[in-house]
Amino acid sequence: MASHPKDVVITDEHPKTLLLQKHADYIVGYSKKKEDYEFTMTEHFRMSGMYWGITAVDLLSQLERMDRSQIIEFVLQCQDQTRGGFSPSLGHDAHLLYTLSAVQLLVILDSIEEADVDGVVKFIVGLQNEDGSFSGDQWGEVDTRFSFCAVACLALLKRLDAINTDKAVEFVMKCQNVDGGFGTRPGSESHAGQIYCCVGLLSITGQLHRINGDLLGWWLCERQLPSGGLNGRPEKLPDVCYSWWVLASLTVLGRLHWINSSKMRLFIMATQDPETGGFTDRPGDMVDLYHTLFGLAGLSLLGETGLKQINPVFCMPQHVLDRISVSVQIMST
Repeated sequence: MASHPKDVVITDEHPKTLLLQKHADYIVGYSKKKEDYEFTMTEHFRMSGMYWGITAVDLLSQLERMDRSQIIEFVLQCQDQTRGGFSPSLGHDAHLLYTLSAVQLLVILDSIEEADVDGVVKFIVGLQNEDGSFSGDQWGEVDTRFSFCAVACLALLKRLDAINTDKAVEFVMKCQNVDGGFGTRPGSESHAGQIYCCVGLLSITGQLHRINGDLLGWWLCERQLPSGGLNGRPEKLPDVCYSWWVLASLTVLGRLHWINSSKMRLFIMATQDPETGGFTDRPGDMVDLYHTLFGLAGLSLLGETGLKQINPVFCMPQHVLDRISVSVQIMST
């Protein structure tokens, strides 16, 4: 296969099938290596790392191998008793990114009632700005990622009425560009990760009609390279994490079939490490929990045998959303 200037080459030496048990063993083993350098250096996003791992093993139907009580105890210890939000680890500041990860973890483990839910809601409400946007924390950075985190959290808690959703939607629409995509703030370039966040927010709030599905769907499909992999914006290398951000957005837009799914699957499979288990960003690189979850999540969207169905908005196993009766809007074509 000819190499694209910003692409990788998939060869016959790369894995072609899902190494399911290898991945489960990698995740379970990672959770027990608390003295390793990699574990120590990821303290600043530990909460999200735990969410990635727990979601992945649930998709692999091996959640029972994780220490449920230990995880719940850690999550609860990270809730700021004054502000109400969750921090990435003990001794860190509360932030919307890690608050969503904490809420997702507790919902997956069916333990959300053990947290101070009113405190979480108060924390999120206090971060909405006059223009409808959300700051990530008390320091005021604004990003459409934070808008999604706020709305997703409140939807999972059945408290979406606590914020001004109309203003939240209006701010997100101001971040849309002429190419149909969305950026971090008004005027920022379109990026697949931000598109996922904005499409997700509009799905949760029932406002998908605000999007031109064909225009945005075309931009997203243009992210697929000859290798089958997807990039996040033009002229960038493919990365397996976009197997989630792009495919999830296309699923919500009702246009997943616009992607060459067979080539997409081959690319994702090629990012597996057949020795250690886990997924990398691109074939031959080092594995990590982040890319492992999103590799599995992308395969789940493609209907891979052996994986549970994933929800395209919340990036949580669908059976969890069914259990708590939370649904999302999917665009029809």
